[in-house]
Amino acid sequence: MQDPFYHKEKRRKKTSMLAADAWLDSTLYEFWQSLGQGYRRFQDFMSVFHVSGIKRFFVEITSDALTFGAIGAVLMTALALPAFDATISGRFNQAEDISVIFLDRYGNEVGRRGIRTDDSVALDKMPDSLIKATLATEDRRFYEHFGIDIIGTARALVSNTGGDSSLQGGSSLTQQLAKNLFLTSERTLERKIKEAFLALWLESHYTKDEILKLYLDRAYMGGGNFGAAAAAEFYFGKKVTDISLAEAAMLAALYKAPTRFAPHVDLAAARGRANQVLTNLVDAGFLTEGQVTAARRNPATPIDRSAEANSPNHFLDWAFQQTKQIIGNNPSPSYVVRTTIDPVLQSYAEDAVISTVREQGEQYGVSEAAMVVTEPNGAIRAMVGGTDYGNSQFNRAIVSTRQPGSAFKPFVYAEAFEQLGMDPSTTMSDRPVCIGDWCPQNYGRNYRGSVSLESAFASSINTVPVTLSIRTGREPIAELAHRMGIQNEFPVTRSLALGVASVSVLDMTSAYAVFANGGYKAQGYGITRITTLRGDVVYDVDDNPPPERILSERTVAGMNKMMRTVVTGGTGRRADVQGVPAVGKTGTTTSYRDAWFCGFTGNYVASVWFGNDDYRPTRDLTGGLLPTIAWQKFMAYAHTNTEIRPVFGVDFTPEPFIIMAAEDGAAPELTAERPPSLKPAAANKLVDVAERFRNSLRTVLPQSDQASLAVTAAEESL
Repeated sequence: MQDPFYHKEKRRKKTSMLAADAWLDSTLYEFWQSLGQGYRRFQDFMSVFHVSGIKRFFVEITSDALTFGAIGAVLMTALALPAFDATISGRFNQAEDISVIFLDRYGNEVGRRGIRTDDSVALDKMPDSLIKATLATEDRRFYEHFGIDIIGTARALVSNTGGDSSLQGGSSLTQQLAKNLFLTSERTLERKIKEAFLALWLESHYTKDEILKLYLDRAYMGGGNFGAAAAAEFYFGKKVTDISLAEAAMLAALYKAPTRFAPHVDLAAARGRANQVLTNLVDAGFLTEGQVTAARRNPATPIDRSAEANSPNHFLDWAFQQTKQIIGNNPSPSYVVRTTIDPVLQSYAEDAVISTVREQGEQYGVSEAAMVVTEPNGAIRAMVGGTDYGNSQFNRAIVSTRQPGSAFKPFVYAEAFEQLGMDPSTTMSDRPVCIGDWCPQNYGRNYRGSVSLESAFASSINTVPVTLSIRTGREPIAELAHRMGIQNEFPVTRSLALGVASVSVLDMTSAYAVFANGGYKAQGYGITRITTLRGDVVYDVDDNPPPERILSERTVAGMNKMMRTVVTGGTGRRADVQGVPAVGKTGTTTSYRDAWFCGFTGNYVASVWFGNDDYRPTRDLTGGLLPTIAWQKFMAYAHTNTEIRPVFGVDFTPEPFIIMAAEDGAAPELTAERPPSLKPAAANKLVDVAERFRNSLRTVLPQSDQASLAVTAAEESL
């Protein structure tokens, strides 16, 4: 019999569960009933707003407009934030913060770089003709729009689509100012969006007159000039307040294309564009045809700046960058920089490079070349960055994007001399060699067996330097190249010994200068002194520490001897300069994309590169062809009427016809008569040599040196 208490407790629990279930059911029912009633009440409320017919159409349009407007506002805010970040600093962009006057090695001015600007002229002092010409050409509705000229933009689009060649732009004057102050000239959608927002910012922070004044002061006007005042001084040699209508039109013509229409670059194009500006003045209603007739008949004439066209512009561009690095945060805005450039040698280098390309470039499918000339201590005397600076300001002499080919091999041999104690007479086997699955071959695909390093170097054999790189290691070769002057980093690959590394013409010249000066560091430099306009010295090259030794004299002598063999009987025979001890090395890269000759005399070091900007292969151009021809042209020019210095480690004997001059009484005048003391066969040979080089060698050595060398050679040979 079960406990009565148990049955009582069981009934209680059952009753509680039934009560909970009933409560849950009633609660859910009441909730759904309330929800349904609430929805019906909401429907009743919304029915008040129910529209139909034509009203419904306008309601839908308004609703969509508000939706897309909200999305657009969020998007506009996201796009505007990067643009307005440019205004946070409160400082407008400066094209350049300094101006520099460059002098050559003798102290004569050769060019200028940096800004020339003048914002001292108030807007109300600016010529009315200049202001009207600016507005008529750049933004006729300037005082009517809010920073973005929608009507003008649409008109420009229609005009340009129709093929109008009058260079109409879609940007307002305020937008152009925004670009000048805050942005770059890159043609991207992002830049145009930023430009529009910044134009709105300018309109909200400055008056129209202030914006116009900023534009007139900050627009680039070509020739390194910013602003109308600086441009008037540069082009016409007068204050902007004194310019004529014709001159104002020529200045206003520069805004859209300052380089193309600069009068010192293309006067005909500048005058043609100025005439269009005069037409714009008439079309805008600012002037009548009668008022501009005199300006059309008597166009502006800029001052002569033809001398600046002959400036070493590639060098000056590079020297300007070097100057900015040297001065750092020096507060002075203007400097005078004494450079190492020699105008005569610069003209020789330009003539040698340009004439070679013009005469034979088409034959070999090559369009560009570069040359750097230094003295053995690294002082740059000439720099040619291309065949036409006016057509391309790209400086091919300083970019580290070209492979030197076999011109890199001196680093391999020099490391072997230093590390392994080898010399030019050391013999090695010219035979197939492989590093992994890479098996380089010689030019001509033949092998010579046992060969001296001197012979292998002169013939530019590939297997020997690869074998040397295996014995020395490739890392030490790369380190030596960097210590000698190669600044660009390059991967140390299996093919490094054959010149698969990116270098510049300037760096190759610096590296070869180590061989020329007996083994000391000689990084190419172009600046000797920097002063402010007041004469305060900012930099002096004489304050630099003495150069460190890179190679031993033994290595230098051996390398120079081998490089002399390249010129006298190897791949660089076309580089031989009669009467001058010339040494060097040719270089040719895969598919004939790059051709080099790097070499030196006792006086100068020079590297020459030939190729194409787009890396297009040439027509089998090797380093022993055009590069050696251009190099020899320059060296023949450069050693005219100058003292010939010896090359370290190279024995050089004057030509034998100088002996004849000594035997005829040591007279400096050369003669083709047979010296009586010589055997007929030998005498006839010397007479032939004398006839062949009479004129060329007479200019190589001064007469006193000719007589001295002649007597010495005569005594040794008789």
